[in-house]
Amino acid sequence: MTSFTSTWVRAGLCAVTVAVLAGCASDKPKPSPLEALTPKIAGRQVWQASVGSVGFPMRVAVRDGRFVAAGGDGTVLALDASTGRELWRGSAGQRLSAGVGSDGRYAAVVTVGNEVVAMDAGKELWRARLPARTVTPPLVAGERVFVMTVDRVVHAFDVLDGRRLWVLQRSTDPLTLGQPGVLTAVGDTLVVGQGPRLTGVDPLRGTVRWEVPMASPRGTNEVERLADLVGPPMRLGTTLCVRAFQSTVGCADAARGTLLWTRNLGGAQSAGGGAEVVVAADASDRISAYRQANGDLAWTNESLRHRALGGFVGAGRSVVVGDLEGQVHFLDRDSGQVVLRLPTDGSPVQGAPVLSGTTLLVATRNGGLFAFRPE
Repeated sequence: MTSFTSTWVRAGLCAVTVAVLAGCASDKPKPSPLEALTPKIAGRQVWQASVGSVGFPMRVAVRDGRFVAAGGDGTVLALDASTGRELWRGSAGQRLSAGVGSDGRYAAVVTVGNEVVAMDAGKELWRARLPARTVTPPLVAGERVFVMTVDRVVHAFDVLDGRRLWVLQRSTDPLTLGQPGVLTAVGDTLVVGQGPRLTGVDPLRGTVRWEVPMASPRGTNEVERLADLVGPPMRLGTTLCVRAFQSTVGCADAARGTLLWTRNLGGAQSAGGGAEVVVAADASDRISAYRQANGDLAWTNESLRHRALGGFVGAGRSVVVGDLEGQVHFLDRDSGQVVLRLPTDGSPVQGAPVLSGTTLLVATRNGGLFAFRPE
């Protein structure tokens, strides 16, 4: 999980790094102390694995009852979601700049040397050079590998031989956000985040089908107007819900290419939740939940402020999030009350937890993979 030292990159890829104006580390508010908790639901750790230390926002791929994770040293690992049994292991041969994408069989990662590497059950198939740095995990779908570089240019490759099929490059904002963006599939449409817009793309041709603005950037300079969409999005059927950096949280219908609703909410981490609510935290980690159907505010929770929360995921009647001390918090979906807390290895939780069936997987900065099963 990244802290609020986010990176921005000029769209023309003249490298420029800017720290979020959150003050010096010594000026940061202290994390709220955790209150004593009597668990109101049952849950336990069912297995644990390791993928090595991680230097990028971790995103674990979930498909067909397996988790696929990548470590900072280039290791790629597939695990059975129920048992934690290792199914295969591979290596990109170089440190990675982004997480892994997988369709269950094929997997793809991007190295710090700007190469996309495709694997079949851990064995390298091919690698191809990219013109820019990548921080968003690739998407593997429909026998294609889709990669979005930090300038929000989208590249499509044939998963079998690495042929570059098309490139989608459009006019971009002066600055782009140097953290994972939106790159996903809904039905037969590739959906990408380009600035504050969700864009539906024909995956066969790379042509734009529709656009939905999720925020209206405002401000007196480029930094204040930065409103890139932060991944991963929350998906429920054809509805995608996303956060626009330091701007809004909202939902769109990806089948029709229409906006459903947005609400103003600052913050830098992805939104999540489940069938009933969309949940996100602001810059102080004050948590807000909105009704997925109409965007009405459902509840707020301030008990985890300044704990550097990651992304949220819905698990049954709970919404789950990790913090800077490796604690995993289960919040009641209807009230926002913390109903269970489980530990990991003490290092910050990376990104949003992921769910396969009834198994919830949490990744930490030290490379720990902790599987929990709420009961």
